This record gives sequence, C-alpha cells and structure tokens, in this order.
Amino acid sequence: MSSHPEAVTQRRTPATPAELRSDAWLAGALLVGAIISAALGATAGLFGDDTPSIGWAILFSAGLTVPLAFRRRTPEVAAIAVTIAFFIGVTARIPEFYVSNISLFIVVYSVGAWVDNRRRAFWVRTGIIVGMFIWLLVTTFQAATTDDDGGLSREGLFSPFVAYMLIQFLVNAAFFGGAYYMGDRACASALDRTALEQRTRELEDERELTAAQAIALDRVGIARELHDVVAHHVSSMGVQAGAARTVLDADPVAARTAMLAVESSARAALDELRHLLETLRSPLDDSADSYTLAVHDLESLVAHARENGMPTALTVIGTPIQLPELVQLNIYRIAQEALTNARRHSGASATADVRLRYDETAVELEIANSGRAVATTRAGLGTLGMRERATASGGTIEIGPRPRGGFLVRVRIPVPA
Repeated sequence: MSSHPEAVTQRRTPATPAELRSDAWLAGALLVGAIISAALGATAGLFGDDTPSIGWAILFSAGLTVPLAFRRRTPEVAAIAVTIAFFIGVTARIPEFYVSNISLFIVVYSVGAWVDNRRRAFWVRTGIIVGMFIWLLVTTFQAATTDDDGGLSREGLFSPFVAYMLIQFLVNAAFFGGAYYMGDRACASALDRTALEQRTRELEDERELTAAQAIALDRVGIARELHDVVAHHVSSMGVQAGAARTVLDADPVAARTAMLAVESSARAALDELRHLLETLRSPLDDSADSYTLAVHDLESLVAHARENGMPTALTVIGTPIQLPELVQLNIYRIAQEALTNARRHSGASATADVRLRYDETAVELEIANSGRAVATTRAGLGTLGMRERATASGGTIEIGPRPRGGFLVRVRIPVPA
C-alpha cells in the first residue's frame, strides 16, 4: 500500500438507490445478529459477573451496525462511528465478538471502495488500523503482566501464551490488510468501469457526429455536382436562347441553329444528371457502369465553349500521366465552372485559354479569360465548389482578377508517387 497516495483525479459512479437500500437491509440484519450474539455471550458467561445489562448490549449493537446503513453515503463517518463503538464495547466487556469484527471489516473496506479522495481514504483507514494495533499491544501487555493467564503456560522462549498473542497479531494483520486491499481493488475496478462507460459514451457521440458529418459531406458533394452540371448547361442554354431571340426575325436559320444548341445542351444536362443519379444509387463497390469525367474530356468542354460563342483554346504542356479518377473529375469540374463563369460574366468579346501542365511533382490547370473581371468580391457557390474540389484533391487554388484584365483560375495538385 502506498504511503503517499494522491488525491482523487476521478470520481466513481455514485451509489444507486438499490445499493443504498441494500445497505439499510444489511445494517438491520447485522443489528439483529449483534443483539442475539451479545445475548448468547451473556448467557454463556463469557465475562462472568462483569457482563453489562442487555440494554447496554443493545446500544453497543446499534452503534456497531446502524452506521453501516450510511457506508456508501458517508464512508468515513460510518467507519469512525463503528470504530468508536467497538472500542467502547470492548472496554465495557460486552460479550459480542462476531458482528463487531464483521462491521469493522465492512467499514474499512467501504472507505477504500467509496471515498473518491484517496489521500483521505488512506489516512482514515490508517488511523483505524494503527488504533486497533495500539489497542492490541495494550491488551497484550496487560495480559502479560496479569496473574490471570487463562490457563496458558508462559514457560520457555516460545510459550503457548506467546504463540497465542502472535496468532492475534497475524489474524488482525490479515483481517485489516484484506479489508484495505479489497477496498482499493473495488475502487480501482469502479473507476475503470466509470472510465469505460465514459469512453463508450464518447465513442457513441463520436459515431453520431461522424455519421452526421458523413451525411453533410454527401449533401455538399451532391450539391456541388448538381451545381456544376446545371449551371454549365443552363448558362449555355441561356446564351443560345438569347442569341436565337436576337436573330429570330432577321436570320431564322441562325435562330434555328441556336435552338438546336439549346436542345443539345438540355440533352447533355439530362444525360449527366442521369449518370449522376445512377452513381448515387449504385453500391460503393459496384464500378462496372461508373460514370467519371476525365482530363481528356477537357477537349469536348473547350469545344462546347467555342460552340457557345466564346473562343477558347486548350494547351497541354508536358507528358500526360495517369491521375486518380477523383483528381481528374475535379480538374474537369473546375475547368467547367471557370469557363461557365467566364461566359456569364466576362462579356460578349471574352476569350478563354485553358492550359494543363504536367511536371514531375504536380499537375496544374489554368483557365484565363480576357473579358472584364467580376465586379463583386462575394464568393458564390461556384467559387466555393472550386475551392472544395481543389482541397479534396490535396491541391491549392488561386481565383481572382488578372492585373492586365480578365480573370484567372489556377489550381495545382500534387502528383501521387
């Protein structure tokens, strides 16, 4: 046992109402047992004519057992009360030897098991144990100096009297040592159980939080995909529909061509939405019919931009390498959103330049347009989506107006080893 225990750092779970009720029942049962034991001891004449009346035996029994009803609520008070009652009863020669020992064991154990402040638990138990051994030494000295030896021979170095006294010391050492050890083990087990329950609750909270975060991330991903698909094609349809309205009377053929482009964009949007919904409905490990846009689709994206009235060039620099599907999809979507923004905000005379660069450490996508820069600095959903895609790919992104006019989007994504 440690001589310098630390103060409490954890608190065990408080006693339940059922445990408190069981303490009351235990105290009542031991009270009855103590009264019966004292009465039988008096009848047997264990102390001869010096035995006090039965009334004192009942008071002694109550002092030994009633505090046990509070052994979990106030363990230290119960232990001190029982110890004092024990000393008084033994001094008064009340013939009860069994329930008193049981009560002492229970209160010493309870202090170790239920006192959260371990330093206080140590000193309370140590005080009781030291007091008991001092009392035992005093009674041993008295027995050794009295003429009443109880029939035990004192002759020889290891006489029957010495053997009997050694047995008393050993029994008490085992008695109090067992109560001390079992109380500490019960407290440690309770603290471990409390910590395990707390950790279980934390894990459950983390699981719920993780599930909520996963749902939120899924919703963000779906919203981003829908925005990129719808915004791109609806913007194209808006441009073509506006052109058709402008030339409807003067050039029906050009108007018809523009409306065909609107129809084509609508079909493309529906096709992409269908593939997106199929992907969402498919199991995670079912990739047979997965639909993933790749960097080679940038050519068709640039061609689509040109068809919608914005001269756009695509330049690939370096040797193309195989990139993860997520990186390729995000590169395509960033280029798609950047071109859509250029078509919507940069004016009718805007041109765009798409550059895809490969080097040994990263792949870089740059979309620059020559039209007017966006006047507002408020980030919209498209800008937010581009930043999220760059971050999801482990890259960085620059979005902003160019000093010489126009707008620039540049994303750089490290190449996996």
